[in-house]
Amino acid sequence: MRLLIVDDDPGLRQSLGLLLQEAGHDVHAQGDAEEALTVALDDDPDVILCDVRMPRMDGLSFLQQYRAGHGSALVIMMSAYGNEDAALAAMREGAYDYLHKPFRPDEVVMTLRKAEEREHLRREVATLRATLGAGAVRDEVIAESKVMRDLLELASKVAMHDTTVLLTGDSGTGKEVFAQAIHRMSPRSSKGFVAINCAAIPEHLLESELFGHVKGAFTGATADRSGLVGEADGGTLLLDEIGEMPLSLQAKLLRFLESGEIRRVGAERSRQVDIRLIAATARSLEAAVKHKEFREDLFYRLNVVHLHLPPLRERPGDVPALVAHFAQATARRLSRPVSITPKALAMLTAYHWPGNVREVRNAIERAAVLSETGRLDCGDFSLLASAGVEGPAFDLNGNGTEMALKPQVEALEKAAISRGLAAAGGNRREAAKLLGVSLRTLFYKLRRYNLV
Repeated sequence: MRLLIVDDDPGLRQSLGLLLQEAGHDVHAQGDAEEALTVALDDDPDVILCDVRMPRMDGLSFLQQYRAGHGSALVIMMSAYGNEDAALAAMREGAYDYLHKPFRPDEVVMTLRKAEEREHLRREVATLRATLGAGAVRDEVIAESKVMRDLLELASKVAMHDTTVLLTGDSGTGKEVFAQAIHRMSPRSSKGFVAINCAAIPEHLLESELFGHVKGAFTGATADRSGLVGEADGGTLLLDEIGEMPLSLQAKLLRFLESGEIRRVGAERSRQVDIRLIAATARSLEAAVKHKEFREDLFYRLNVVHLHLPPLRERPGDVPALVAHFAQATARRLSRPVSITPKALAMLTAYHWPGNVREVRNAIERAAVLSETGRLDCGDFSLLASAGVEGPAFDLNGNGTEMALKPQVEALEKAAISRGLAAAGGNRREAAKLLGVSLRTLFYKLRRYNLV
């Protein structure tokens, strides 16, 4: 295992380090707790052995700040001032175990062996859960490009914990689908997933929709209602378009996030609710905070783990897989075959898709519904151009105002290179093989199209 020793006693650091190295561990030691905190959060060790009493920052402060920084290593506290209160305090802050100095060598080795077994089991469970969860969402989350694969991998790690997640990205990039993926890969997957669009509900009804109300609380409240937060108890709540939430309700949401308690409109008592919150927005919350349109304290409370979904124009490698996915889904709904010609696929890949994934889905379904044969060619997507969206160097009919061959070829070539890089996981040598060009040619094209 990778171990970090944090102790201001150089003699102990040396002796304990030698002991643990002989036991087969990779050991790093720090004498300053503040420096050790940076190392721990950057290097992600498996286990940290930390002294309780140290200058500048004591062990409990180190543990608190390490957990606040979402450090996941098992932490074993060490102290020559053994007392039950200190041990209990360390356990309450999330320590795995507590060793009283002086300790016997076999005592340390045995404690680490138990920690290693626990960590191995935790990783096995996490891997199994993530694998099963990823299988459940594989048909919904298209992640062919490296950036999306990386995001999905990060989402699978985040899903194991109840950490609040902030999803950002342009409209139509798939934020709700990603939120559902996190829920399905989480320990809460057997419970409910509840989504609410904060921009779609009138301000005067939003509090009631979120927290519920009692009968007679206001005009029209003819019966008790638990509210969407209550309905999500034990599961996951997605607050979509969180940037549109009124300031007055932001304060109540923050209070709920801090206390875990909700009070229905008109009710006299509060009740405890256990949810995992995911917030999503296409708006810049930083800008909203700057313009006093969003509470800064709520922003920091939501922005624990930030996942940004890039627009489709920045990940063209996902387009062919999205087109295939939506063609299959549409074929099932229409109960007839739907296919895409190679020429149409190349054209769709080169298009910049201002409406993102949502536009791809709508374009495929519309073309399939209007097609007589179900085999979709360039002409079947003419409505995209007539919808008033700006196309690439050529329009989607292939017959637009730009008739020059060179810009059309360059657009397709750039898209093909992007797809090749995505398929090769960013490895340029492998991408060159997939594209059937020399590595030197690929480097030239990357510089020419500003893809480096």
